[in-house]
Amino acid sequence: MLGLILACWLYQGITSSHIEIDTDDTIGLTPTQIESIEDIGEWEFLSVSDEELIDTVRKGFLHTDQLARIYYGTLRLGINMRQARPGWVRQEGDTLYVILPPVTLLDENFIDEARTKSFFESGKWTAQDREQMYKRAYRRMKAHCLTPANIQTAEDNARESFRKMLRGMGKENVVIKIEK
Repeated sequence: MLGLILACWLYQGITSSHIEIDTDDTIGLTPTQIESIEDIGEWEFLSVSDEELIDTVRKGFLHTDQLARIYYGTLRLGINMRQARPGWVRQEGDTLYVILPPVTLLDENFIDEARTKSFFESGKWTAQDREQMYKRAYRRMKAHCLTPANIQTAEDNARESFRKMLRGMGKENVVIKIEK
């Protein structure tokens, strides 16, 4: 009788056991992939062309000198990946979290001096006078182009570009934030 009970118990244990194999198909970004994204360096996400008319007048005793110049420039807004903080990308489960550096002006030398034209000139002007006009054009271009709306557009473009790139690498769930 004891043998029959033991046989039933073993039979039930064998038939109720099962083996399950589960695979995790999510693969995080490899260190090589992260490094190659960082190595790209500066990513441009918005380019804004501007032209500014700057003029000045100098009144003398017998004459009035006038100078008007047109300055052309292209301001490029984007992200410098070399400013990314350690751990800027991490994976939790099936979601990839990305924190990008802030959108900034990528090149401070945005005025195209070769295209600068004197629109009107009378009298004698020094290199220092022209430098002062250049600085006024520089400040005005930055004020007109580095607006919150343009920065927001560049941030939106950055998020979309990174999302597309990461989806191309097989990452479907991506959360992207940009530092301020």
